[in-house]
Amino acid sequence: MDKTYEATIRLGVSTTTDDAEGEVATARGARLEDLGSRLAAGVAALTGPLSQVPSSVSAIKVNGQRAYAMVRRGEEVALAARPVVVSRFDVLDVRSGESAEGQSVVDLDVVVDCSSGTYIRALARDLGEGLGVGGHLTALRRTRIGPFQLAHAGWDATLPELARGELFPLPTYPLADVAPALFATVEASDEQARDIGFGRPLSQPVPANPTAMLHGGHLLALYRPEGSGSVPVAVLV
Repeated sequence: MDKTYEATIRLGVSTTTDDAEGEVATARGARLEDLGSRLAAGVAALTGPLSQVPSSVSAIKVNGQRAYAMVRRGEEVALAARPVVVSRFDVLDVRSGESAEGQSVVDLDVVVDCSSGTYIRALARDLGEGLGVGGHLTALRRTRIGPFQLAHAGWDATLPELARGELFPLPTYPLADVAPALFATVEASDEQARDIGFGRPLSQPVPANPTAMLHGGHLLALYRPEGSGSVPVAVLV
């Protein structure tokens, strides 16, 4: 599903991983006054349908191996560009600063709405390259996937807490409550519910593939249209 991210992009320094965990590749520096209107133009150029080359340190498989594992072994990895859509790329804040290498840098706080498979690190890299100063990602938080927001997560944990193995109670959501956020739904009759339990086709058509079949507050199955009726995709009871 499409996703929303909040991120911080640092312009003026590029890294081997396109994020702050990698080694510095270039440190050309950046000054806000030098970027001028080119900054807005650079962001606009990375909005809409794009052909994006993913970051080489990614989970994409190359000949059956994860790209990040190959890179960490010192192998050269060239990934093919893939179509993605960045429907929103908004700059919320711009700050001038200095990198650990003493270079002048520009930090951008951004929010991005994008299609599945979009790499925000690659956006940071491509924005920096387009401006001729290099760039990488220094912070990233996914705040939405499809209809689900951060509020659905139910808890927050810091990285040190997770490293200590501390566990947190996870919220649970009945499938019948989640299904309408994802699928078209149909409330089945008692007779239909019995047929659904046996995975039988229904004479009733359903509006979409798939459609969630609900009954008595429970998600029974996913059905799809076939002919003048419908057939099961997955039976859950």
